[in-house]
Amino acid sequence: WDAEAERRLRSLDGHSARVGALSWNQHWLSSGGRDSLIVQHDVRSRNHVVSTYVGHTQEVCGLKWNDEGSTLASGGNENLLCLWDASMSRRGNNSGNGYNNNHANFDSSNIGPRLALTQHKAAVKALAWCPFHRGLLASGGGTADRTIKFWNTNSGAVLNSIDTGSQVCSLLWSKHQREICSSHGFSENQLILWKYPTMTKIQEFKGHTARVLHMDQSPDGGCVVSAAADETLRFWDVFGSPPNERKANNLAMGNFCGSPMVR
Repeated sequence: WDAEAERRLRSLDGHSARVGALSWNQHWLSSGGRDSLIVQHDVRSRNHVVSTYVGHTQEVCGLKWNDEGSTLASGGNENLLCLWDASMSRRGNNSGNGYNNNHANFDSSNIGPRLALTQHKAAVKALAWCPFHRGLLASGGGTADRTIKFWNTNSGAVLNSIDTGSQVCSLLWSKHQREICSSHGFSENQLILWKYPTMTKIQEFKGHTARVLHMDQSPDGGCVVSAAADETLRFWDVFGSPPNERKANNLAMGNFCGSPMVR
């Protein structure tokens, strides 16, 4: 879509069932479907399907490329977290990934995951790459899991696991602080701000009446918008203004004490 003109530019096919997850990587758009496939689209090309990632056995409900565009994380309804290398698509082969390609949808153009991680006990929808620690990924599990897990994506090791008390629907790192925000479902349908790496709870944000499915943040990283199953969007001052803006405001007010930010 051209968002400014509110005009559809083109339609991209490739899935045989609903598409529930999307993630951009420059001119690539990755889509995850209920058909358990992840399709890589090159939006510049007429023949847009670059490759198909095969590793999940149920619906793909979470997708997130890292900032470098080198690794894609995917989460599925079968509780699987998979990691895929962009270089695998560019080579167009499956050799050396250690994945057994005995899948009903597999053919020679399909790609298997570099790592398939099985520690979650429910669907993995929430995924977020850390902006200040390369290779660190946070993932959240559904109702039967309730945990936020932190991963070394080079080795696949779990660095930490925190029981949040309810299903984790979305995760968002602060751009300026060592903090992470999680959104949840039953029973509180809240957002929780955590200090990383201690995972001390800083604050809860309540207002939604159904599970909070998605979050995103403003360009300056201060405001968070949440979208929930109660069909509302809510805007929250979660992370506060950027450090340089806070400094300018403090100087303007004649505050030279370096007082901490109050949310």
